[in-house]
Amino acid sequence: MWWYEGFWCKVLPGRADQRAIVEGLPLLPTGAVTPLLVVLGLAEVALGTWVLLDRRPHAAAVVQTLLVVGFNTGGLLFGARHIPEPGRLVVQDLCFLALIWLVAARRRASVVRQGAWAW
Repeated sequence: MWWYEGFWCKVLPGRADQRAIVEGLPLLPTGAVTPLLVVLGLAEVALGTWVLLDRRPHAAAVVQTLLVVGFNTGGLLFGARHIPEPGRLVVQDLCFLALIWLVAARRRASVVRQGAWAW
């Protein structure tokens, strides 16, 4: 998900709805929209890489949770008119957060059982 949302939706072609949401941020200069989208997109790709590397899954889950909540809050506060189904977005991301924490808990349990870092 992080690679799709970051690389495809923000860096490569970009999605018009995501651009419109960022354009709605208060105090953001017009010329800063594209650079901000690229930085956010690359940060999401980096986060996706971290998750795939399976290092410190609990810390990764915390960071992912903060970003999902932050992105949703910002999007709903400043760009709700560009989100066609806000309820679906929230439910979808709640499911995503449940999956994030399920994976982190399973990885943590595996590490505890083995007594070392599990690959």
